[in-house]
Amino acid sequence: MPEALARQLEQAVAGDRGALARLISVLERGGSEAASVEGCLKVRPGSSYTVGITGAPGAGKSTLVSTLLGEILAEPGQQVALLAVDPSSPLSRGALLGDRVRMQSHTASPDVFIRSMASRGHLGGLAMATRSARRLLEACGWPLTLIETVGVGQVELDVASATDTVVVVLNPGWGDEVQANKAGLMEVADIFVINKADKAGLESTRRDLEGALASLPPERRPRVLETVATEGKGAAALWQAIKDHRAAITASGELKQRRLAQVRSELKGMVDAVLADRVQRLFAGEEVEARILAIAEGKLDIAEAGEEMLALLYDRAAQETTI
Repeated sequence: MPEALARQLEQAVAGDRGALARLISVLERGGSEAASVEGCLKVRPGSSYTVGITGAPGAGKSTLVSTLLGEILAEPGQQVALLAVDPSSPLSRGALLGDRVRMQSHTASPDVFIRSMASRGHLGGLAMATRSARRLLEACGWPLTLIETVGVGQVELDVASATDTVVVVLNPGWGDEVQANKAGLMEVADIFVINKADKAGLESTRRDLEGALASLPPERRPRVLETVATEGKGAAALWQAIKDHRAAITASGELKQRRLAQVRSELKGMVDAVLADRVQRLFAGEEVEARILAIAEGKLDIAEAGEEMLALLYDRAAQETTI
């Protein structure tokens, strides 16, 4: 690891927030520097807990997270980090939404670290860099991390593979979508929150949601809570539900299994990213262009060309490993 990065990591572990923020920027950029940071992270197993908060855009997740932070910090000795994954700007590729502005009431606290991160177009909104940032926070001793996502595409499945407890935020009137979203949401949610519970349609939404959950075994059935985040109502119950869920899966041994699944998912994601990068570099070379022309002219079978390109990819990977 370069000396400057090693010094920043040492400072971040010692509690320097500026160094921590700079290292997260390194992780967002990716490349060799990000890989060197990843290689030096010393995470203490079981030393931290991660909560994913997802749901459709406009559900009020950010306001709910802000009120939840207040409940968490009301407990003596609590420290919490928030990674807010936002849509990426098509120009700067940075986070468009100013979560640190939205969370102004908490940013001055020494017990809170808030960082907006760009999804960079990643399917589901959860960038690989967000997973790396979570591991960095763990290595720096943050005991609790919240990950708020953009809530689009397959985000729920992404959140489930990266966090210990998954909170799905809905609004009244969502009931018509239960059947369409049933398979994904029912599999990943640990807690459902009907936010904006002061709006019309609350009872029908709760009824439809509980009906969709009825087929699950009682011990696997997510809790359904109601909140009015703008007024702070229900935030205390949500924080208690998160603590209860943590206690339950810890006692049953499920937490250990979830974390093994997280590692599997993250390892596969890292391998996929490396392969994608190597394939992209391979297709930028003359070897591919020559084969494309040969295929177009009927001189080469596309399946045969594919096998040749795979062999070339493996050869290059072996060369890179031995260098």
